[in-house]
Amino acid sequence: MNLFDNTLRDGGNVVGHGFPADLTLSIVKGLLEAGIQDIELGNCKGIGAYEKLGATKALSDQEYLKILEPYKSQGRLGMFLMASLADERVIRTAKDGGLTFLRVGANAGDGAGSLEAVRLVKQAGLVCRYSLMKAYVSTPEDLAEEAKMLQNAGVDRITIMDSAGTMFPKDAAAYVAALKASVSIPVGFHGHSNLGLSQANALAAAEAGADEIDCGLLGMARSAGNCATELAAATLKKEGYLPEVDLYKLLDYLDQELIPAMEAYDYHVSVNPTDLMLGLAGCHSNYLPIFRKVAEEEHVSLLRLIANVSAVNRKNPSEELLRTIAASGL
Repeated sequence: MNLFDNTLRDGGNVVGHGFPADLTLSIVKGLLEAGIQDIELGNCKGIGAYEKLGATKALSDQEYLKILEPYKSQGRLGMFLMASLADERVIRTAKDGGLTFLRVGANAGDGAGSLEAVRLVKQAGLVCRYSLMKAYVSTPEDLAEEAKMLQNAGVDRITIMDSAGTMFPKDAAAYVAALKASVSIPVGFHGHSNLGLSQANALAAAEAGADEIDCGLLGMARSAGNCATELAAATLKKEGYLPEVDLYKLLDYLDQELIPAMEAYDYHVSVNPTDLMLGLAGCHSNYLPIFRKVAEEEHVSLLRLIANVSAVNRKNPSEELLRTIAASGL
């Protein structure tokens, strides 16, 4: 199981068509340092869209590739590719730019029309991911047959996309189970939050055997947003997945860098890192003032203090307990 972070692609919708250079570098660095290595980035409409679709409220593909040069060897970086925009020049740009993968995207049921795009990506020596967009327009059984056909064409990893955020957890589980029974390549799930169920759907998908969960920092994405990376990391780690992800580094990055940076775009964070930790640790928010006071006076991490104290006493933690645990080193 791994997280596939889409902040720098789908999340680009909240700032135009893509993030500026400074935020792009900040987000890539923050993700990699937290142990999240699979990252989709660039124009929210995909590689080639800057020229072919006029999606110019972003850097050009070449500019993104140039500024990301120092990080390409540290993770698995790639871009989205609408099947309809695929041609040898666009794919050569990705290859020459040092990307690991391209993710071909097309609506469910349109896979046969995407085979040339898949062929070009594989011919270039890139990993070919594939997104079954609007997956809900097909039955799980039909989608599984399409996935098998795409696997036979060379697709390396395939994603079920709940593009409208319309699925319930039982639906996410059914689609994942159908594809897992049909293909041998890794299966991912990409949910949107239009019904407030993206996090529940991610957990259901994981339980049904999904190999990968798409996510976006602070939930940033088109429409109501994606499953938030930090929420996926927290809940999936609690379920025993993602040992490589450093949740505290991720939350510190959000608190100290990304959330302040997004204020310039009037982006509202639904669940901030402190509230997330209260939920994860089972700590009532009534105790937050004393936790803040002790963390500040003892010069320790507020989030680690909440977690460590709550592991001992979640019912009525005393200030004495807080100070004892703070003094023991966090």
